[in-house]
Amino acid sequence: MAASEIDLSRLPPGPTGPSALVAMRFLLRGPHFLEACRDRYGPVFTIRLNTGRTVVIAGDPAIAKEVFQGSADDLYAGAGNVVLKPILGARSVLLLDGPEHLRQRRLMLPPFHGERMRAYGETMREVAERHVARWPVGRAFAVHPTMQAITLEIILRTVFGVQERADVERLAEPMKRLLNSTDQPLRLLSLQFTSSANAKPRSPWGRVYALMAPVDALIHEQIAARRADAEPRDDILSLLLAARDEDGNALTDAELRDELMTLLLAGHETTATALAWTVERLVRTPRVLTRLREEVESGEGTDYLDATIKEALRLRPVVPGVIRQLQRPLRIGGMELPAGVHVSPSIYLIHRRADVYPEPYAFRPERFLGEDAPGTYEWLPFGGGIRRCLGASFALYEMRIVLETVLRRAELETTDAASEPVKRRFVTYTPRDGGRVRVTRLAPAASPARVAV
Repeated sequence: MAASEIDLSRLPPGPTGPSALVAMRFLLRGPHFLEACRDRYGPVFTIRLNTGRTVVIAGDPAIAKEVFQGSADDLYAGAGNVVLKPILGARSVLLLDGPEHLRQRRLMLPPFHGERMRAYGETMREVAERHVARWPVGRAFAVHPTMQAITLEIILRTVFGVQERADVERLAEPMKRLLNSTDQPLRLLSLQFTSSANAKPRSPWGRVYALMAPVDALIHEQIAARRADAEPRDDILSLLLAARDEDGNALTDAELRDELMTLLLAGHETTATALAWTVERLVRTPRVLTRLREEVESGEGTDYLDATIKEALRLRPVVPGVIRQLQRPLRIGGMELPAGVHVSPSIYLIHRRADVYPEPYAFRPERFLGEDAPGTYEWLPFGGGIRRCLGASFALYEMRIVLETVLRRAELETTDAASEPVKRRFVTYTPRDGGRVRVTRLAPAASPARVAV
């Protein structure tokens, strides 16, 4: 069923008016828009966007559970993520559904778990140490660019196996320019309201494609170089090249390009933003910062650090929701939903439910300690079900190491300044001012015990 044919009268109520105006509010004022809709219509409401999508947004853990436990044949995530196709490519694991998705996921999963993942720990720590050591003392600065530099270098070294500093910079610069092209509201709107198909050079999407070209060239250069290199390596690209599906088939160059672009975008930008938000929360919550520093200095585990990371991801989710397109009529949350409609469990709204998280706007890592920690469908920064983020364990491990390095090396000045507002950056919610901090002292580098997994 085409979106234009969906009977809105049978769906939960939601904002009315021109779909283009609804899309602008959703895109530019996401958190305020979502909360305003929740306050007016309840936790489940419907929006219609100028792209032709009709979306039922659900700030309800029970509906999230139904969606994540539902059949992948009925609920297509790839079709829901089609907005990412112009950059990630049609063969990205985020854009595939059905057997193709399962094949790609099985091929990509092993490098992100267990001993293979832990082997990247020293690289993560070395990169974090070097970047934090450059922080200015006594002058306020935005931490987000540093976190971007750290996570991008970690991805380039662990995924592509690039070790030389000059090669890291050569690969990093085109990616930075591409990501920065979606940093301004007017640029986001121009992409939202224009087609990516047959984009002309001076069009909004034409400019994005021009920035993508050197990134694509570098990715294909790395694939070709690794195929020609017979020496065994343990980086993720080498592992993906060696992976075989049940029929003995390897990933093609086109598939590798799209998966590597996905890892660059999802594995770099999202983790950097999560780190920036965590630091932004810490400098505004002195008791948490003090307790964290004591835990790090004692070397007696990472329970509170892990809880702090989870609470930051709760209060400031980097991606506000997930989306599925119904392939046939389904009953979800007591609603009869027609084929073609999209249903979106709202990470942002579920994380702010007072019945799940008392004082939901307070930053309290203690929520994630003990037996009363939130359940599987109440904390969803990485989505859920068979589409849960492949790199979730990698990202949490990386955040732990980077934050441990920051806490050990830098004394951060606390502030009573207002929280930084949310700014939309392509599909992520970032701190508007980049997570501004002030370092009062930098401690000398040490040789800490290995951070546990």
